[in-house]
Amino acid sequence: MDFGEIVSVLFQGAIVTVEIVAMALPLAVLMAFGFGLIRLYAPAPFKQIAIVYIEFFRGTSALIQLYWIYFVLPFFGITIDAMTAAVVALGLNIGAYGTEVVRGAIQSVPKGQYEASIALNFTSSQRLWRIIMPQALVNMIPPFGNLAIELVKATSLVSLITIGDLTFRAKSLADTTLQVGEIFGVVLLFYFVIAQCLVFVIRRLERHLSTGLGRGGIG
Repeated sequence: MDFGEIVSVLFQGAIVTVEIVAMALPLAVLMAFGFGLIRLYAPAPFKQIAIVYIEFFRGTSALIQLYWIYFVLPFFGITIDAMTAAVVALGLNIGAYGTEVVRGAIQSVPKGQYEASIALNFTSSQRLWRIIMPQALVNMIPPFGNLAIELVKATSLVSLITIGDLTFRAKSLADTTLQVGEIFGVVLLFYFVIAQCLVFVIRRLERHLSTGLGRGGIG
């Protein structure tokens, strides 16, 4: 197989990888914000639920989580397709790490900001969304960027449930052509390009928040 054909096949796999990232990342962010805020502000029983979610998905293998969702849940009458299983497993896994990012960023806002907003008679909701969250978002972006890169790398696991992503196609090509060096060299390049595109977007977002939303403090 010539080099152009190899690139063409792997490019199709890269598209699938990007699709998984594009669907799993919003789920991860949603879980991170949802459970992060529950961990901080919800009544005790809900906080315990958040802690169980966080510790379970951070304390077990992402691969085993993927296997459970795709292979084990059908035994309990819950059957979902491979792509959905991949998105759910990766989104929940990365989201669990993201909850601590959200919690840490909110807690890093200076106490003076809380005190000033209370003195100005802001409600708890106004205090969170108008004063605290804009400042916390600036602190969240870099670690969320790292988690996004981790998500890109974790997508290689989905090849094990027969999704035709970049890694799956690379392994299939390597098995049939034995052109291991060329194939995995291109794979490295594709993963690097995807990661760098994410880095570019994250840096632009960080710059925007730093010059805009980051001015939401009091004083």
